[in-house]
Amino acid sequence: MENENKRPEKISNDDTSSNENKISEEIASDETSKEKKITESNSNQFKSRIPLEALQSSLEKLRQQINQLIIGQEEFVDLLIAALLSKGHVLIEGVPGIAKTETAKIFAKCVSAAFSRIQFTPDLMPSDVLGTSIFNEAKRDFEFKKGPIFSNLVLIDEINRSPAKTQSSLFEVMEEKQISIDQEVFKMQEPFMVLATQNPIEQEGTYALPEAQLDRFLFKIKLNYPSLEAEIKLLEKKHQNLNQDFSANVESVLNVEDLIEYRKLIQQVIVEPKILTYIAQLIQETRKHPHLILGASPRASIALLNTSKTFAAMQGRDFVSPEDVKRGLKPVLNHRMILSPEKEMEGITTEQVIDLISKTVEVPR
Repeated sequence: MENENKRPEKISNDDTSSNENKISEEIASDETSKEKKITESNSNQFKSRIPLEALQSSLEKLRQQINQLIIGQEEFVDLLIAALLSKGHVLIEGVPGIAKTETAKIFAKCVSAAFSRIQFTPDLMPSDVLGTSIFNEAKRDFEFKKGPIFSNLVLIDEINRSPAKTQSSLFEVMEEKQISIDQEVFKMQEPFMVLATQNPIEQEGTYALPEAQLDRFLFKIKLNYPSLEAEIKLLEKKHQNLNQDFSANVESVLNVEDLIEYRKLIQQVIVEPKILTYIAQLIQETRKHPHLILGASPRASIALLNTSKTFAAMQGRDFVSPEDVKRGLKPVLNHRMILSPEKEMEGITTEQVIDLISKTVEVPR
């Protein structure tokens, strides 16, 4: 009873003040901790920034140089630049007369690197591409004479005109950037890039590229006819300079040292785990899609990752967005998948299947 009737003790003003001070100190401590975390976060973000100004400036000069000579192929030029920065090879497919070879030649001249051209024909032998051992009378020994593949930028014109034996000679050099001949290994100098052209219309005297070789191309770029406006500009330019060789006036705007440095910067581009998952899901979908009998390989996953980082850097960003991944989907995948015969007869294309897959996989937010 005594306890029930006992009134609670009054809290003194000193105790109240003490409690308030403690609460204020805790709040202040929390605020300081939050500010510290924010500062550290901002500091980390600042440290992760990549100096991409020089890269963008060089690429803009490269674009201008090529686009003033090749009319109406801006996206094609951008993909060539992306492939060069991503250490990849490019297969260019299009009907005759749309400047496939000319663009490749001008592109090579814009980069201050060694350039060679190989015209593939039905009677071309692997030794004509890679090189061969020749007996040296003076030294009384065999010595290796390098073929035209030993260059920085190699243009292979009409690649599908040579048989599988010659095409297979490119497997090692395209993948490992080296050639093994007579128990010797010859390394290729960086940069090394193969630009191959083929005509999809003419089938007589051509050979289908092996899947293993197709998979070694980073991009397959399909060129179409120019638009009406682009063709008018082309005619105006040609009319005003009828006898001028435009490619003769091409100046080098990108040197090898800068290119190697830009490649290192691109490797630092940030890729969040959700983007990696997005890329993997897209590639996985190609392997189980009902319209396809062959999906993309893990090499395609790596290619899509590398090109996404390059596209981000070309836009001046130090992180990959889903749009960068989407931009690389068709050039990276359209030559790595095989349609089922039924869908091919229905007129379905790999590009249409890629569009379906892109809509199926949820885009990360």
